Amino acid sequence: MFAVGNLFQALGSVTNTVLEIVTWLIIIRALLSWVSPDPSNSIVQFIERTTEPILQPFRSLIPSYKIGIDLSPLLAILALHFLKIFLVRTLFDLAARF
Repeated sequence: MFAVGNLFQALGSVTNTVLEIVTWLIIIRALLSWVSPDPSNSIVQFIERTTEPILQPFRSLIPSYKIGIDLSPLLAILALHFLKIFLVRTLFDLAARF
């Protein structure tokens, strides 16, 4: 059964890494919004394509035109942090039980 434990530990590690990368991409996108980068830049396009599906549901919850500031990156980072605590720790706990 140690193989199942190793599988859960690997899943937890990969999930943790993916959540960290997505969090940093959201932070970079928020910082880029302050400087108005070239929209034809391939790196900017990649960051926008990667983060937009994550940010869009939060934008529909709190439209930025009502309060004048876009809080979707902050809400998305909080949701990712919750997933990191809940999902990754659950996977590591499952790994420890096997």
